[in-house]
Amino acid sequence: MPIPARRMRFTTWRSLATAATAALMATLLTPVAAHSAPRESTPIYSYDNAIRESVWVDTGLDGDSDGKTDRVAVDIVRPRELAAQGRKIPVIMDASPYYSCCGRGNESQKKTYDANGNVVQMPLFYDNYFVPRGYAFVGVDLAGTNRSDGCVDVGGRSDIQSAKAVVDWLNGRAKAYTTRTGTATSKATWTNGKTGMIGKSWDGTIANGVAATGVKGLETIVPISAISSWYDYYFSEGAPLYDSGPDWLSDYVDSPDARAKCAAVQQKIVEGAPRTGDWTPFWTERDYVKDASKVKASVFLIHGAQDLNVRTQHVGPWWDALAENGVDRKLWISQTGHVDPFDFRRAEWVDTLHRWFDHELLGYDNGIDDEPMADIERHPDQWVTSSVWPPRATDTTTLRPATGSAAGVGTLGLTKGSGTETFTDNPQLSETDWAAYIDQPTPEKAGFVTQPLTKDLRLSGSSKVTVTATPTTSTAHLTAVLVDLGPDTIRDYAASGEGITTLTDRTCWGPSTTGDSSCFKVTQSKNADVDYTVFSRGWADLGNYASAKKGVPLTPGKAYTITLDLAFTDHVVPQGHRLALIVAGTDKDLIDPPSSTPTLTLDLARTSAKVPLVGGAKAFAKATSGSAAAPSGSVLDGVRDPSTALRVPGETS
Repeated sequence: MPIPARRMRFTTWRSLATAATAALMATLLTPVAAHSAPRESTPIYSYDNAIRESVWVDTGLDGDSDGKTDRVAVDIVRPRELAAQGRKIPVIMDASPYYSCCGRGNESQKKTYDANGNVVQMPLFYDNYFVPRGYAFVGVDLAGTNRSDGCVDVGGRSDIQSAKAVVDWLNGRAKAYTTRTGTATSKATWTNGKTGMIGKSWDGTIANGVAATGVKGLETIVPISAISSWYDYYFSEGAPLYDSGPDWLSDYVDSPDARAKCAAVQQKIVEGAPRTGDWTPFWTERDYVKDASKVKASVFLIHGAQDLNVRTQHVGPWWDALAENGVDRKLWISQTGHVDPFDFRRAEWVDTLHRWFDHELLGYDNGIDDEPMADIERHPDQWVTSSVWPPRATDTTTLRPATGSAAGVGTLGLTKGSGTETFTDNPQLSETDWAAYIDQPTPEKAGFVTQPLTKDLRLSGSSKVTVTATPTTSTAHLTAVLVDLGPDTIRDYAASGEGITTLTDRTCWGPSTTGDSSCFKVTQSKNADVDYTVFSRGWADLGNYASAKKGVPLTPGKAYTITLDLAFTDHVVPQGHRLALIVAGTDKDLIDPPSSTPTLTLDLARTSAKVPLVGGAKAFAKATSGSAAAPSGSVLDGVRDPSTALRVPGETS
């Protein structure tokens, strides 16, 4: 659907004078008199001498049931000079559960404190860089973590209220105290209340959730690799993505005090998130997409196209919902996995973030709102832009699989196919195994491939694959993936750095103190030469055929139709490459297997893929107008299998 025009949050003064008068004034104004509005904040305030203080904001909740409302710890760094002048300043805020348990950033930095309990090291570069430029930086410990009261509830009311209450305090609507248990209060008289939230993974998820409350004073959010609906972190249409639930995650980040007090909350999490994959009120509370109409803040969203931790299923629905509600948006899509832009495009990221906050929080007319909406990494360290995203010429196009010259080696085109293809779920194999043997009949997958393209073909957005399948057992899981078949050099998202290598040299981003360095290890792209690239994925439990929110046992021998939602992407299949659709069962290490090992028969006449093609069906027809090529039969090489390590939102770079 077309992207609504972006709301202009700031206006440019236009002269009412005639051209002649304007020319005359230009000759009379001296350089001293011709002052222009500022376009960039500059580092003129002392970081070393900045005010460092802590307050505890009352959330109004009693999550740990100790009879007292919970207070969350808020560590603040702000310019002393502006405080002395009585000037009110905006706030950049990162609310996180990781400040003491696990650390932030590529170097896993944690908060440190002096003898008085004031913050010495604030993780990441935000305070070092922005405080000298006239901002305050605020680091919030989510309820149940570090120095905060309460319990972690994994994206629920407590998590979100932890940060929302701070925004309310910054705007004079909530109460804070100078200590965790005392009665002396503290007011945020030093701020104008304008707040921007930023953070990666769980931190960015909190930013999404707070924005979805519509809280006044939150001007912008910058969610990096963030969750938009917690159900989609653990399940995909009933299929479990991990072998554990959110109760494991809350225990992972709970402070020792919270572990001692929060057993009841832990039990509620277990009961609210059953391993059946059924949707419950627990997931409704943690679905921020449904509340996109409340979002008033602008959104600068960053995500790795190959993020297999917080998968890109979290981007498409959120982005589309924000667009439908006219929210100002900007987007970066990298080739990496779960990696911060500070570690895949550092200099450009700091500059862009600086200009974004200057525009959104200081009101500087620096032109960032007139720049292209999206930056997309097309090859390692090679970026292109898109004025709007998805591009206006994008059109949903229905592609249809058909049988080919051998079983499981079919074709993909615009013409409706017939016949069937059969495969047997093999939980020991993954998408890399299927793609490697795309041109050979194998029992665990059904593959459908175009002929070599005569023109580039760009897919931009989210796809849907509708499958009609007959299982031999009462349970079955399905996977559908889109694959670019052809040689390329890509970021090695399956390696330990998920597309980056960390070096020993450092670069510095702002002033440092003895306890807080602004200098961070340099990274560079880690690449892989491949014969294919899996660029979009989707999973489902076939038992959810009638409802994405509730599964039922299957009747062996009966045909069922289900639509799999594939992750958003922006990918160009180049001329000479082929586009493939693969349908299979368990995608090893990306979904858990069903309780049985089904064989599934696809009805090709009732199976199709709706893909977002720039140029639509006409572009596809032109790109596939060449002569067909016989399958090579060779084994293709790609990245290694996805890691089997248990993933945590916020881990890695």
